[in-house]
Amino acid sequence: MPGLRLCRAFYTEAVRPLLDEAYPGLPHAAARIGPGSEVLGFDTPRSADHDWGPRLELFLSPEDVARHGAGLSALFTARLPKQVGGWPTNFEPAGARVRVMTPTTGPVAHRVQITDVAAWSVRQLGFDARDEPTTLDWLATPTQRLAETTGGEVYHDSVGELTALRRRLRWYPDDVWRRVLAAQWTRISQEEAFVGRAAEAGDELGSRIVAARLARDVMRLTLLLARRFPPYGKWLGSAVAALPEAAGIVAALHHALAADDARQRQASLCDAYEAAGEWQNRLGIAEPVDATRRPYFDRPFPVIGAGRFAAALTGEPAGFGSVDQFADSTDVLDHPELTRRIMRGVSAP
Repeated sequence: MPGLRLCRAFYTEAVRPLLDEAYPGLPHAAARIGPGSEVLGFDTPRSADHDWGPRLELFLSPEDVARHGAGLSALFTARLPKQVGGWPTNFEPAGARVRVMTPTTGPVAHRVQITDVAAWSVRQLGFDARDEPTTLDWLATPTQRLAETTGGEVYHDSVGELTALRRRLRWYPDDVWRRVLAAQWTRISQEEAFVGRAAEAGDELGSRIVAARLARDVMRLTLLLARRFPPYGKWLGSAVAALPEAAGIVAALHHALAADDARQRQASLCDAYEAAGEWQNRLGIAEPVDATRRPYFDRPFPVIGAGRFAAALTGEPAGFGSVDQFADSTDVLDHPELTRRIMRGVSAP
């Protein structure tokens, strides 16, 4: 069973009846958003080995969290059914960072997070997303976190605050979108000639590594062109493969990474670059750029000249873009307060 469907059943069959009985008319929203492979639709049977199962984010007003939060949690512990759809609602070890569904005959250590929209968004994103995000808010938030916020499913929202927040964060404003796209093209421009140059120097392993790095950058670029927030590495290929319009790019990247010949490797990457460049031209968000490969100055390495696409988008150097375009340590990206400090630092005059 897909996790989002299981969580919907958990809300409608287990949580909502208890709410209606003990707190009739309590304004709330219920959703499965935030971390979790099921939120992005990428869960598989393997996902059930940790942090997957009947879960829920239950949103109340701040006043109702203070007034009823502890009582609600105790109610769920005492009276939730032990299973929903054949899956345990109890997670062990209770209170641990990673928990696993575990049958119980006693109280239920549940995964209903009781919170309010403002507090949840500050923990998830680093800012109160009930207000219009600033440019810093957008750029300091890793795309994985934005995908987790706008993905998943809302099962009920009698207030509308959560629904409005998700609508507000659905995609970047056009100026931020162009800036992030430009930064992604700039990343490609920094290494696009090195696949051939490394191989020419006898470094076949280095050539393959650069090709893989460039493939990753093209995949993120493809998702940005498609107005999709790129997920982190585990799901990046799955997200790109789910785009029907990206089939040609995906095929080119497969060829590039499978090629034993550096010239074919670089040619296949150029196939992907050209398709991405033509895609950007079709979007009409910048002046069209000739999306054909060319030599790298006077060296015999074909490139797209990715910096040309960046310049067309912003008319100036792209800068750092979003935080996960220049930092990819989980120890950084999992801490919103840190990503915001970093972005303030690199944005300072």
